This record gives sequence, structure tokens and C-alpha cells, in this order.
Amino acid sequence: MASKRDWLEAGLLVLSEDGAPALTVERLCADLGLTKGSFYHRFKGMAGFRTDLLEHFEAEHTSRYIAGAEAGGGAASVKLNRLVDLILDDKGGNHDLEIAMRAWALQDSEVQALQQRVDRLRVDYVKSLWRDLGGPEAEVEPMARLLYLVLVGAQQVVPPVPAEDLREIYTLAMRPASHDGRDDA
Repeated sequence: MASKRDWLEAGLLVLSEDGAPALTVERLCADLGLTKGSFYHRFKGMAGFRTDLLEHFEAEHTSRYIAGAEAGGGAASVKLNRLVDLILDDKGGNHDLEIAMRAWALQDSEVQALQQRVDRLRVDYVKSLWRDLGGPEAEVEPMARLLYLVLVGAQQVVPPVPAEDLREIYTLAMRPASHDGRDDA
């Protein structure tokens, strides 16, 4: 029998491959090779599954990254670099999933509320790190948004920006955090 996590991961895969319209009990059961009874044993219908799927998305694609960046402590610069590494080294290649979630959010108010919360959590975490780096307070919000928008934009272009190229962009964008702008001459 598949675990709840197995069902949710299958749901994220369907979503990333074929979008929200393909997210049906029949498709999930076919992909997992299980019966509808197995689905209904785990979830209170498709509405319950969707709610659990959205919570799972948030946990796996936001909270997990923040926890990973915080693991081991260290200075804000270490955490920020760890966060970038975690996101760019993720072998799951979640570009398609992020695109699918944003498309779904345009059509569904529950998904839109989740996407707004996830975006806010992500930007707020980067703001806290940027603030801890000691830059001017007036730059905290714009820089956090810039760093996040780079990621979102890199996922939206066709083809998505490869991780190694995105790493170079982040290195360039975060350079002001390690250099105060004065000439060292």
C-alpha cells in the first residue's frame, strides 16, 4: 500500500508533467497502480487530497529549504549561500512544478492563497538573511525581492536558466553583500 507521501509525490509529479487538469483520482491511481479504494482510504475525496497536496508542496518546496539553510547555523552569508546551493542543487528539477503551481494559482483561489503565502515566506526569509548581512535597511526588501524574482524568472523562461548559470547570476547579485562598495586602493 502506498503511503500518504507516495500519493502526494505522485500528485506533484502529475501536476508538474501535465498541469492541474490532469490531477484526478483516476490518474493518480493509474500512476501508482492502486485502486480508488486505496485513495479514499488515505484522503477525504479530491478536495482533501488537494488541501494535503498544497500543504505538502509548501513543506517540501519552501519549509524544507529554509530548514536546510538554517541547519548547522552560521552567519547570514553562510545561510544565504547554503539556501542557494540547496535550491540549485535540487536534483528534483522543480522548474515545471513551480510553473504548474503558478498557472494553477491563476485559476483556483485556494492555490492562489497558498502561492501568495509561499512567495511571502520565501521573500521574508531572504529579507531576514539580507538584513542580518548588515546592509542598509532601505535595501533589504528590494534585494530580497530581486533575489527571489531572479529564481522565478529563471524558471519561467524557455528553456529555464540552467543551475550553473543561475549560480553565476546569484554570485553577481550578492556581491554587494560581501563588498561595501569602496575602492580598496
